[in-house]
Amino acid sequence: MEKENNMAAKERLTMSANIAVTAREVDFVTRFARNWDSLREILGIMRPIKKENGTELKSKSASITLQNGNVGEGEEIPYSLASVTEKTYDKIKLEKYAKAVSVEAVADKGAEAAIQMTDEAFLNELQGNILDRFYTYLKTGTLTSTETTFQMAVAMSIGKVIDKFKKMRRNTTNIVVFVNTLDAYKYLGAAELSVQTAFGINYIQNFMGAQTLILSSEIEEGKVIATPADNIVLYYVDPSNSGFEQLGLEYTVDGETNLIGFHANGDYRHAVGESYALMGLTLFAEYIDAIAVITINSGE
Repeated sequence: MEKENNMAAKERLTMSANIAVTAREVDFVTRFARNWDSLREILGIMRPIKKENGTELKSKSASITLQNGNVGEGEEIPYSLASVTEKTYDKIKLEKYAKAVSVEAVADKGAEAAIQMTDEAFLNELQGNILDRFYTYLKTGTLTSTETTFQMAVAMSIGKVIDKFKKMRRNTTNIVVFVNTLDAYKYLGAAELSVQTAFGINYIQNFMGAQTLILSSEIEEGKVIATPADNIVLYYVDPSNSGFEQLGLEYTVDGETNLIGFHANGDYRHAVGESYALMGLTLFAEYIDAIAVITINSGE
């Protein structure tokens, strides 16, 4: 007669469910980081810059007025007037997000649809939220004019930001232009141009003097926005430095740049699977007066 095995599993034993959840968390933060790497490559910007939680975002305007350089021997050399005006725009801060999937949703749709697809949608919404804020900020650029055609608007947007950077004694060859998707396709028509897609963004490389042309429905029809890639920065708050461990909270980070923290667990009281994200990520353009916002008015 076989003896009954009454020995329970040891405490703190890593179970298969723990491994599955951890792998899901690692996959989420890794994909998030890779997506942002792809965006940085598209825009041509440097690596993310780490900031402390609560750091103020300040937009800048720069100007310099040279004095006469024809100075006589022994005479005092006059100072040229250089000024940088700063204006607080916002603060970089950690933000908290959550989603939940019920057992009924898993039973009805299946685990892949209910969990994996909602994770993907969650990730996309987090990324889209950051981009939406960036587009909103770009629209406040102070280099403005009105042109009659899409082609002239793109050309003048590039010319204005190059001219501004030269006045700041800074060189730039990498200009990023943002246009409305419909405006772009109206202009392109049957032209054989390669529209690429990455990070959920449609873009064209080397277009009319711009290294990158971004096509977005977030840019309203009849508007063209441009800025040098050197003017775009990506700031982040490392969620692993937020002290959540002291609160008994566990977030998985990718271990390198740590753009986001992610945690998944089950809520037995409500029979749902919960997912939490913690991040402080901001895409920003440092000089507001190096952002061109051109209006298209054909006069028709």
